[in-house]
Amino acid sequence: MRTRLDREGLVYEYLDGKTRDRAERVRRFQTDDNCKIFLISLKAGGLGLNLTAAEYVFPARSLVESAVEAQAIDRAHRIGQSRRSSAYRLIAKDTVEEKVVQLQATKRELADAIINADNSIISTLGKDDLQLLLS
Repeated sequence: MRTRLDREGLVYEYLDGKTRDRAERVRRFQTDDNCKIFLISLKAGGLGLNLTAAEYVFPARSLVESAVEAQAIDRAHRIGQSRRSSAYRLIAKDTVEEKVVQLQATKRELADAIINADNSIISTLGKDDLQLLLS
């Protein structure tokens, strides 16, 4: 993403685990009207970071750890946020990420059916469904 933003000449900030001046990066994003993009690694962004100027959040390559992704998205909805903010997950068609999302949805439906005792779904569960749920 950084390569593309540089090529397009777009102003952005970047933060990952190696960033030393985190507060300055956040300050610039929060206050500089020319800096509309902030690229943040999920793990680095999950450590005491509140972005009250963020309006849109686009997690990238984050499906492996959905709890970490959710925490990162929540950083844009913190106390002090005066603007409406939205999170969008962009999943490319025919990719591993698309398959992971489909697998997660299937597991979620099965777990919900069991927790809510949805007999119409529970009665159709087979061995493969149970193995999928427990994998």
